[in-house]
Amino acid sequence: MKVLAAEFMQNFIRMANDGWELGWHERNGGNLSYRIKAAEIETIASNLDKNTPWLEIGTAAPELAGEYFLVTGSGKYFRNIILDPESTLAIIEIDKSGEKYRICWGLKDNGRPTSELPSHLMNHEVKKIASSGKYRIIYHAHAPNVIALTFVLPLEDRVFTRELWEMATECPVVFPDGIGVVSWMVPGGREIAVVTSKLMEKYDVAIWAHHGIFCAGEDFDSTFGLMHTVEKSAQILVKTLSISPDKLQTITAQNFRDLAKSFEVELPEEFLYEK
Repeated sequence: MKVLAAEFMQNFIRMANDGWELGWHERNGGNLSYRIKAAEIETIASNLDKNTPWLEIGTAAPELAGEYFLVTGSGKYFRNIILDPESTLAIIEIDKSGEKYRICWGLKDNGRPTSELPSHLMNHEVKKIASSGKYRIIYHAHAPNVIALTFVLPLEDRVFTRELWEMATECPVVFPDGIGVVSWMVPGGREIAVVTSKLMEKYDVAIWAHHGIFCAGEDFDSTFGLMHTVEKSAQILVKTLSISPDKLQTITAQNFRDLAKSFEVELPEEFLYEK
């Protein structure tokens, strides 16, 4: 099978374009990666180049040794992915140590994977272990309303979680574990990757202050839906705060407990504090 005809490739391209259409990927902003299933690799194996050089990842992810990933390219524009995927995307293979990768398909003209590859792979490693292999997607976007809130809310997990939960009844059902927040750090290196992956041990959502948001999930629909829900909740909060800094009514801690019981989800008590 040709690489571009593979279902996972088409789903990846659609998700990237959906993010572009929603305004989450100005210029070359944001990145996306998918841990490819072994059966999917088998269908396209004849089209993969195994003679390319091994390159340093910049960190170690031993649990991902031998895995293949579909990733966006460094400096590539999301708006061009649907037009020219072979120039904007790559399939990479991780070596046996989990410290190097090689490009097996895509990124024509000497392109390189996203500069935030260390963050993606360390997050993938954490989520693979925590989910017994079920999680396969890491998505980073510059969602504007989430970014705006990092200038006006305390950069604390409990505050962001509670405020975004309160904006729509579905929110605690969609992200019941809450949201992690990273204070501003230089992106693209190992340091921010370590901090983010630590949060991903607990959450499926991590916000980078004044930068964007990371979401992890099992498949394309659930991961995109998670990102969309968080950003929509942030949009409602931005609108609410622009009308008045004080809410006249909201969803209470007890309301959340009642909701959790009805929908059979567990909501950590640390987020159900009295305000």
